[in-house]
Amino acid sequence: MQCYTELTPPTAVSHSLSLPFLSASANNLVVAKTSLLQIFTFRTIVPDPNASLDTLGGGSRASVTGVVLSNSVTGSLQRGDRAPTTKLILVAQYELSGIITSLARIKIQGTKSGGEALLVSVRNAKVSLVEWDPERYSISTISIHLYEREDTQGNPWEPHAESHVNYLSVDPRSRCAALKFGARHLAILPFHQQGDDLVMDDYDSDIDGERSEHAAANRKGVKEDGAESKTPYSASFVLSMLALDPSLLHPVHLAFLYDYREPTFGILSSQVAGSTSLFQERRDTLSYTVITLDLEQRASTALLSVNSLPGDLFEVVPLRSPVSGSLLVGGNELIHVDQAGKANGAAVNDFARISTSFALADQSDLGFRLEGCVIEQFGYDSSELLLILNTGELAIVGFKIDGRSVSGLSIRRVPEQNGGSSLLAGPSCASLIGRGRMFVGSEDADSVVLGWSRRLDKLKRRRSFVEKDADEEVNISDIEENIDDDDDLYATAPTEEKQELAATPVVPDQPDDYHFRVHDLLENFGPMRSIALGKPDRGSLTNAQAGHVTGQELLTTAGRGRAGGLITYRQELDSRILERHLVPNVDRLWAISAVKSTDALSNDLESFDNYIITSTRNSEEELRSAVYSLTSSGLEEMQETDFDPEAGATTDIGTLNSGSRIVQVLPSELRSYDADFSLAQIFPMADEATGAEPRIVRASFADPFVLLIRDDQSILVLRADEGGDLDEVEQGAMVKTKRFRSGSLYEDSKDVFRLESETEIEDDAGNVLMFLLTAEGGLQIYRLPSQEQPVYSAAGLSLLPPFLSTDFSVRRNQAKEDLREVFVTELGDATHKTPYLILRSATDDLIIYQPYQATKPGSHDTPLHLLKIPSLHLEKCSMPETYDEDESTKREPLRSISDINGYSAVFLPGETPVFIIKSASSPPKLVSMRDKPVRSLTHLNTARCKKGFAYIDQKGSINFAQLPANSHYYTGWVTRKIPFGEDVHAVDYHGPSATYVVGVSRRVNFRLPDDETHPEWAAESITFYPQVEQGTVKLLDQQTWSVIDEYNLSPAEIVMSIKTMHLEISENTHERQNLVVVGTATVRGEDLPAQGKIYVFNIIDVVPEPDRPETGHRLKLIAREETKGAVTALSEIGTQGFLLAAQGQKCMVRGLKEDGSLLPVAFMDTQCYTSVVKELKGTGMCLMGDAIKGVWFTGYYEDPYQLRLFGKSSDHIEVLAADFLPDGKQLYLVVADTDSNVHILQFDPEHPKSLSGHLLLPLTTFHTGSFPTTLTLLPSPTPTSRSSLLLTSTTGALSLLTSLTPSSHRL
Repeated sequence: MQCYTELTPPTAVSHSLSLPFLSASANNLVVAKTSLLQIFTFRTIVPDPNASLDTLGGGSRASVTGVVLSNSVTGSLQRGDRAPTTKLILVAQYELSGIITSLARIKIQGTKSGGEALLVSVRNAKVSLVEWDPERYSISTISIHLYEREDTQGNPWEPHAESHVNYLSVDPRSRCAALKFGARHLAILPFHQQGDDLVMDDYDSDIDGERSEHAAANRKGVKEDGAESKTPYSASFVLSMLALDPSLLHPVHLAFLYDYREPTFGILSSQVAGSTSLFQERRDTLSYTVITLDLEQRASTALLSVNSLPGDLFEVVPLRSPVSGSLLVGGNELIHVDQAGKANGAAVNDFARISTSFALADQSDLGFRLEGCVIEQFGYDSSELLLILNTGELAIVGFKIDGRSVSGLSIRRVPEQNGGSSLLAGPSCASLIGRGRMFVGSEDADSVVLGWSRRLDKLKRRRSFVEKDADEEVNISDIEENIDDDDDLYATAPTEEKQELAATPVVPDQPDDYHFRVHDLLENFGPMRSIALGKPDRGSLTNAQAGHVTGQELLTTAGRGRAGGLITYRQELDSRILERHLVPNVDRLWAISAVKSTDALSNDLESFDNYIITSTRNSEEELRSAVYSLTSSGLEEMQETDFDPEAGATTDIGTLNSGSRIVQVLPSELRSYDADFSLAQIFPMADEATGAEPRIVRASFADPFVLLIRDDQSILVLRADEGGDLDEVEQGAMVKTKRFRSGSLYEDSKDVFRLESETEIEDDAGNVLMFLLTAEGGLQIYRLPSQEQPVYSAAGLSLLPPFLSTDFSVRRNQAKEDLREVFVTELGDATHKTPYLILRSATDDLIIYQPYQATKPGSHDTPLHLLKIPSLHLEKCSMPETYDEDESTKREPLRSISDINGYSAVFLPGETPVFIIKSASSPPKLVSMRDKPVRSLTHLNTARCKKGFAYIDQKGSINFAQLPANSHYYTGWVTRKIPFGEDVHAVDYHGPSATYVVGVSRRVNFRLPDDETHPEWAAESITFYPQVEQGTVKLLDQQTWSVIDEYNLSPAEIVMSIKTMHLEISENTHERQNLVVVGTATVRGEDLPAQGKIYVFNIIDVVPEPDRPETGHRLKLIAREETKGAVTALSEIGTQGFLLAAQGQKCMVRGLKEDGSLLPVAFMDTQCYTSVVKELKGTGMCLMGDAIKGVWFTGYYEDPYQLRLFGKSSDHIEVLAADFLPDGKQLYLVVADTDSNVHILQFDPEHPKSLSGHLLLPLTTFHTGSFPTTLTLLPSPTPTSRSSLLLTSTTGALSLLTSLTPSSHRL
């Protein structure tokens, strides 16, 4: 049995959409990452002009990608950097079943939030209508529509519907949606719209006769039996495109158009199939047809058709007013077609004049390649478009408008100094999110929020809607309503506003009028083409508690083009230790910042910590405390103060009165000190009335209150007056009688919880809330200073429901979690922080709840609800089977860190120390520390350790540390991006030299070579050259991540595989050495066969360059072998130090000879394209995966040398990656195909269905939601550990496939 687990979520953005989703006035962004749906809102930040780039609210996120969040190329702060910056704030995210193919917004009546709804289409022709449910703070599915049926299949020889691209298009007025699926099928889903039968109904009973009941019911949203429709949509129907128009034999793309009375779409199609080989006979074969739909009669009418269009057109882009019409996008040209069928085009490269006879304006000097580009309008009333090329370059598309007609279009490149190179790779989608802001998603680079500014237009023309409201927020729905009021194609006369616009022709602005800059980004770790397992540079790691990848550093490739680079993954955080101080028997510590007056704090630009307080416990269980002063020389214990070290162990330390009063919590009393540790007050715990002396076990601070949890499960709240003296706050009857396990104070300065006390009194203490965990497992919240009645009470907290509210009903015999601690604090970064309620169980499980205000239908009340965050994985160590109250109180409580490298985080000390870290654009994540166990940890901010922390390690040392530089935690792993600026194809780790070998490529112009048999080639005179890739093998130092050596390959030669192997280098002595083997392919075009080479490198030691000690290694070529066919995969094989190479249609075993040649000793013929070869190390058992035919299981014999076929897959599997998964005496083969499926096969010769082992038994197949690229068998940390496979994907997701025992599987 196997278990599939997703370790990190996908990061590549495939689709995006801007709409008011959370409410009618909201501005939200919905992002699709394969099967992950994320919902964002925005926050505008005005940076401090005196701040550095690293403090500009998330600027550090872009520092490692080469993107500078400013107008300046150098990154220095200038006047333009003071402009407001838009940041992304994650609201929620959801895992969907299936790969998302389209997103669309739809305006329907009666949504729960009042906003618009979302249409989501996935593969296999399925569409879901989704809305936001504010009561559950989650998405809610209204309906699901599935159109995959057998009767939609055409001829038997046609490809199945799954092999076609499905996409969604929606009418701009939300009257219907169209799903194109299969070869030529269209599913129409009509929606009810208020006023359709009044505003846009041209029905006349005197002329058209009596309307049918069925048509009237569809218009008014009424069923045929007279009842009102309960759904926002009517019955959908499927049409064949041939029924719409017989000429739509080969559809290319369609989209609904603006400014039409009825739902109308434009479609590109051809009557003959396109063919590159028949280019001369089949050029200009496309037609553009505009078709209007009659939803009542389920009929259509063709309004216009434009024929003989270039054959490379691939997309229809609908345009809003004032341009209107549609823009047809091809690989070499752009063509605009207006509502009357008038076409104007422009050629963007030299190929356009060869590929088409269509009349185009010549702008071939641009040299653009439009394949994979994205086009979006600058605004909802703008006449200019932003063109984003596949390389990430930016261009402006402008139109020359004379009245209501477009007489031409022009394209101009955005200069680099204006931000024309802000994007590093091609986009996958673009969405306008507001005035001067656009989200650009990418699957090959980081997705960014792109902003632009314009200089003042010197031309006198009418001010647009956006310009009139320049200082106001743009409401997208209002703008669309304004667009809906415009006259359409059938209008008889333009309005006054249209006449005013027509009076002044729109002239394109100057090339330097737009200035672009990146506001924010979502990091992308895909596509992962290759992976390497290395060792971290901090030495050997042998901790068995870190899971399957303990001691391993994962290095994967990421990005394409200028965004290409490497990503390092570490499962645990290696803190950057700056200082280490040895304090004998130290058990706990706290860092505080104390000031002598409240005025002193406000005058300091940055408040540093000035004291460290420790609690020690020696071998004789003697408890004492000490205070240390933080000086330039380190820690100095303070002697001549009123602080009494012999008073006992400190339970907690905090400050009140804005840091001017230090409060020391001891088990039996509280001591209050001034900023110089002069004793000001002693508050004992002895009860004078009863004589009881309860001991303090926990404390929580929120100025001016202190909450004390005592060992008899009673609580006490103290308050500091203006002078800093503590006094008891009067308790209510419920607080006196109840018992509480834990409590936490939180100052709700932003009023997130919105809790008001029924007995409200005048008080200047602020909005301080007290959260109490009752002995029965319930939650009570009080607003201090009142303790009469809780402002919120939920008895079912220990049941850990997904949604917690005051009316949650507790059922009998429900299993309860043994909760021991409740903690409320803020999580986030400099961009956005929000409070979370964190629960800690007896087994150190962490459960996180997010507060939100739920709006009930028909009510204006917004009661507080708590939403449970999905379970976070926390690695566990061995724990005792039973727990008691005394043991739980001895554990170090959760610690809040207000600023650790810009994050507001929470730390869990103990045997498995973890940070809870959250960024504005990601959910909370648990990040484990490698240095374990950690006895205690506190924040630390000094001149030498800014925004860091101090902790006590296993040896009892106090370490001053910071988070590792340039590292991120969005995925729950410690990641770091290493930019290369080139495509990275393969990577592997060389252990003896602690270096990585990387295969990269760059695109170069291809020129015809000098050939005596072709003298005409010398006369070639073109400026727009085709491009080919040229590879390079680079040696990367692990400590500095710098390139220390490289080996350039021939033109058109790229690296296909890199492996480090322990090969035999001498036939006489049989000596072995760790060598680097590189397989390459030389692709010279479709008419010439591919060739390959095998390179063998040795990494040698040399004298390093001055001031660069890392350059002490070099690549030395010791063997090179040319092969007939590309070398697509490599593997070490056998026990004699040979290598296995997949070259062309053969897999060949070769041995390295002393003369530098590679001697073939055995081979096996394969079929089409061998995508992967793997050997189960040291056994001679191999698998060979073919990109079309499936997988083979073979064996290698050394006496005599031969490769023998054992078994093969029974079905044809398009193999992308494969590897072995041994499990005891069973052997499984895991194969990933091109449909995101993972197949598990077994070699079992004794099974009757295997035909004596000739067929591999298919055990199971499951869908992953991501496209796998590699499968890697991880080394087992112990001999008894279960085997695991690590899966990488094009979307940047990491997954783990682990073998399970039968007993574990039954659980």
